[in-house]
Amino acid sequence: MLDYDKEAERYDASRGGEPRAAAAAAAVLGLIPAGARGLLDVACGTGIVTRRFAADRDGMRVTGVDLSPAMVRHAAARLPGAVVRADSRRLPFPEGQFDGVTSVWLLHLADNDEDARTIVGECARVLRPGGVYVTTVDKAAAHNVGSDIDAVLASRPPRAARDAAERVESYALAHGLVPAGQARFTGRGQGRSPRRTVADLRRGWFVMLPPGEPLADEFAARLQALPDQDRPRPDPLFSLRAYRRPTG
Repeated sequence: MLDYDKEAERYDASRGGEPRAAAAAAAVLGLIPAGARGLLDVACGTGIVTRRFAADRDGMRVTGVDLSPAMVRHAAARLPGAVVRADSRRLPFPEGQFDGVTSVWLLHLADNDEDARTIVGECARVLRPGGVYVTTVDKAAAHNVGSDIDAVLASRPPRAARDAAERVESYALAHGLVPAGQARFTGRGQGRSPRRTVADLRRGWFVMLPPGEPLADEFAARLQALPDQDRPRPDPLFSLRAYRRPTG
């Protein structure tokens, strides 16, 4: 697992920067009710997307929450007074406070199914009746664009997808939410090159291939043998799902 305190300084530049943030924010806001007055962005990271939520929707107050102190510092610089540090499994807000809740690129990081279920439950808890929860699903699958890099990585040890769409929907339904739409957006600037993938591998990006392990070194060697080491392959296409808390 990556150390997100260490990642904070390079996070935006290494993940598509403002173009990716703009695409993500537009897709998410397309699923949030037009009249929403309060939005909570769970696992807001550096706040690069969170800030766009606030800027692109007049009259909507946006709050960010993240567990990493370094991420919170970056986000707070972008949204002064609107970011708090907290665990997404125990959100420090009362029931029914927000018209919208988002968790973009979060559920795939859960250590186990119970944590993923708890996060969805907390997001549901702080929603008002009629409010909408929006989250990314199937993140790992989004990065599989059919490239030569994907062919190399296909044989790596599997890891359960905590954010698989069918699992997330079951968690949402269990907490009283109902499906309310879906969308997709391009992860602009996130197309992998072989050299970048090796660097990610050595930083702990791939959980089942710990840095320094013989298997990780084997995959690194195979990636280094690919042509066009610095040519990015196609960008990933991320999926969003929306769930509403009924008013009745």
